[in-house]
Amino acid sequence: MKILWICNTMLPIIAHKLGLGAGNKEGWLTGLCSTILENHTKNNIELHIAFPTDNASGIKSGQLHLENGAVLTYYAFTEEIHKPEKYRPFLEKQLADIINEAEPEVIHCFGTEFPHTLAAIKACSTPEKIVVGLQGICTAIAESYMANIPESVQNSVTFRDFIKRDSIKQQQRKYAIRGLREQEVISRAVNVIGRTKFDRGYAYKYNQGLTYYSMNETLRTCFYQGKWSEESSKPHTIFISQADYPLKGFHYLLIAAGRLVKKYPDIEIRAAGNSLVEYAALKDKMKISAYGKYLRRLIRDEGLEGRVHFTGMLSAEQMKEEYLNCGVFVCCSANENSPNSLGEAMLLGVPCVAALVGGIPDMFTAGVDGAGFKGFDADLRPDMTAYDGGLYNVSEALEKAVCEIWENPSKKHTFCKNARIHAKTTHNREANYAKMVEIYSNIAERARK
Repeated sequence: MKILWICNTMLPIIAHKLGLGAGNKEGWLTGLCSTILENHTKNNIELHIAFPTDNASGIKSGQLHLENGAVLTYYAFTEEIHKPEKYRPFLEKQLADIINEAEPEVIHCFGTEFPHTLAAIKACSTPEKIVVGLQGICTAIAESYMANIPESVQNSVTFRDFIKRDSIKQQQRKYAIRGLREQEVISRAVNVIGRTKFDRGYAYKYNQGLTYYSMNETLRTCFYQGKWSEESSKPHTIFISQADYPLKGFHYLLIAAGRLVKKYPDIEIRAAGNSLVEYAALKDKMKISAYGKYLRRLIRDEGLEGRVHFTGMLSAEQMKEEYLNCGVFVCCSANENSPNSLGEAMLLGVPCVAALVGGIPDMFTAGVDGAGFKGFDADLRPDMTAYDGGLYNVSEALEKAVCEIWENPSKKHTFCKNARIHAKTTHNREANYAKMVEIYSNIAERARK
């Protein structure tokens, strides 16, 4: 059975073959790819992978021959990766050529966030053989993007924002454009893979006639080994996996930490990724975004100077180390479908606090797996001056959830145990792999009729 994956990024196994650096985006695909290739004689799957590159890359199509006899065929196509809101019709010709060359029985498009998924659907003469995997829901991201930040911040434009045409409002508009394209993808789709009631609702909202398949995510390999322990962690360290745009809710955490620091003077916040708030010279100051400027002000106003650290970009192993070292992992996004970072933390048995938004309640049971809190509500207005606005409501709920973890040692350890058991079921590699093969076989059979 020939399967063509259309991915949002080049997989590390291909990058290493080409002598290129491998990114960390969508690293969970590596585990899934490895499982298919390891079992190629059993599953009879011939895997082909297409991925976007920029014009200057010069990457061509090719094959990888593995020691176990498996062959992986890869195809590069040209796309403006850093401008995912722009749709270029020439993508359709590129993807049609790849589809014709690969002659797949099933085409699996991972995500609706990039133009190539719509281009693939338009390029394929047999849409019955395509399955669209729902990841982040762009429409919902656009609706939640501002995450209760004050209107003055929403309207702010720094020098960097002006030059890059990337103000907070422009960022939201880009997601809204991507959301419209996502709706077209779903409206044209015959088959969809999802994993939460949240994404199922969006799928059927735009296409009641599609076939929806449920399949959970398989996480990166290293997170299936190891376990968090109180003894090796830093008690009042908070770890967050992303903080680089408003949707991720870092501002909620900073305001909550302004209150927590009074109870826990040794508190430290560690955020994965590059710093949005630091500048040592004028040229660095000119690169700061409006959101970074807002975070910088919050750090100062909440008395958190010297307590907030950005780790820089992390490998999977480095992420794992951060999880194991922290006193609590916090997912405070205004919207998520099913964040892999939360799954990774749960799988390691890390104490977890999560906003009950989007599809999170399908993977994390509040009061059982950790402390949950009421997150972003679009109906609550942002307000920096009083406790009647959405910003402070969410921040106060987050603060209480962290205290629930830190003030109840026996409950915390019960949470950790339950989270690990839950995640081992949700992210069971063998079960998810078997489900994927079943879905592919079903689609291939239906497409042949």
